[in-house]
Amino acid sequence: MRSSPSKLRPPAPDPLDPGANGFTHRGLHGASAPENSLAAFAAAIGIGAGIECDLRLTADDQVVVFHDADAVRLCGDPSIIGQSSLADLQHLRVGAEPIPTLRQMLELVGGRVPVLLEAKVDGNSWRFGRALARALNDYDGPIGVMSFDPRLPRWLKTNAPAIRRGWVVRDKLTTLKRWSAMRIADPQFLAVDRAAAPRAWTAVARRRMPVYCWTIRDADERRAAEPHADALIWEADGRP
Repeated sequence: MRSSPSKLRPPAPDPLDPGANGFTHRGLHGASAPENSLAAFAAAIGIGAGIECDLRLTADDQVVVFHDADAVRLCGDPSIIGQSSLADLQHLRVGAEPIPTLRQMLELVGGRVPVLLEAKVDGNSWRFGRALARALNDYDGPIGVMSFDPRLPRWLKTNAPAIRRGWVVRDKLTTLKRWSAMRIADPQFLAVDRAAAPRAWTAVARRRMPVYCWTIRDADERRAAEPHADALIWEADGRP
């Protein structure tokens, strides 16, 4: 965690602190390792960086590591993740690999680096919460679950309080919507849009909890965000 003025420092050490290397956005991906692939996660572990990745829920309630709602961009296939079973998706490839399940990803990480799991809830916070609780039941490493939907961290607080929970915040939210969502989510950490990093409300929140900032893609964005965040979620030229 980066040093910061004492008045802004979270009241307790951050259990997800990734250190100076921050969190790699969708793993350390590039020409040789596609985003959200086991190869990208292995590369992140190789440099000692934390991992941020995206989760989707299949039609049969299996959690897979995948960003988009459909497989067109990454796999050249029109399958919709939430309308397909895990077996339906097994023929698809992200680079040379099948779409990884959350369990496969966690087996690879094995607690060696902290992990941020961003759940693409799509209105299914109850189904997603139950599936996540099952998948994370026996995982011992540092891990946090976050979502743009404040109902998922609220579900976790009520039903799986041992899982560290966060809320992902867009800068464009109105003050009222942000306040309402914060009340619902009751998060233990925030992941904020980089445009929101210097906002006064971010500084206020940071007095109570760690704040991470996404997505940092170059050195200028890094320099602008570093004073306002406890860790950065980065890719490409945003690398420390």
